[in-house]
Amino acid sequence: MDLARSVAAEIGRPEWVGESLTPQVEDTRLVTHYFECLDPAYPGWNYAVTVVRAARAKNVTVNEVVLLPGKGALTAPEWVPWKQRLRPGDVGAGDLLPTEEGDERLIPGYAQVPETDLEAEGVDQQMIWELGLGRRQVLSEYGREQAAQRWYEGESGPRNPVSNQAPARCATCGFLTPLAGELRKMFGVCTNEFAPDDGRVVSLDHGCGAHSEVRAPESQNEPVAPVIDEVGYDHIVFDDTTELELVTADS
Repeated sequence: MDLARSVAAEIGRPEWVGESLTPQVEDTRLVTHYFECLDPAYPGWNYAVTVVRAARAKNVTVNEVVLLPGKGALTAPEWVPWKQRLRPGDVGAGDLLPTEEGDERLIPGYAQVPETDLEAEGVDQQMIWELGLGRRQVLSEYGREQAAQRWYEGESGPRNPVSNQAPARCATCGFLTPLAGELRKMFGVCTNEFAPDDGRVVSLDHGCGAHSEVRAPESQNEPVAPVIDEVGYDHIVFDDTTELELVTADS
């Protein structure tokens, strides 16, 4: 233990080597001694010194000295592949985001014609792709569903404060430009420059206060008739009533 403590002091400072912790027997004549690390830069860490005595040897030698995290130690987060760390908006000017081969969001371009279309149309589309006039890859059904779910559950869907207080939905707005393909059944693009979603994909049941059918309220400038109090009365007291003439309802 004294040898292990002296070695721990060599890689740090003597005042950084704290109390001895429970040692661990790794194997025959192979023991790891642990010491509390008092270095203010490594709270919760421990010095681990592994010592060994070879067979038929008299002296103990040091095998390894490391710092190991203990309970409550500040450690680096678990490593996550960059593909999983990537977030929307991370790709900036000059950045490249390579697409992996076999990405399930994409299918070959010649497969973009649904089976329900006419056979002649399918042949034409495949011929265009083979001539190099089409895209090599297009959106797959999985990629389309993934995009639709992301858009519908985002800020441009129906579940947000702007849509909840909208006077009408985007499906009836003149500024909505529908998308092409199957996505046009649920989404379009807003083209109102004063709308909060201008240039963005919005769901048909989304809405905002810049709907094309919103009209300004009509101004009401009609004169207000005066209010006459026909129930109440004023109590007037006269000091001299000799000259007053009594007026009745019959006169």
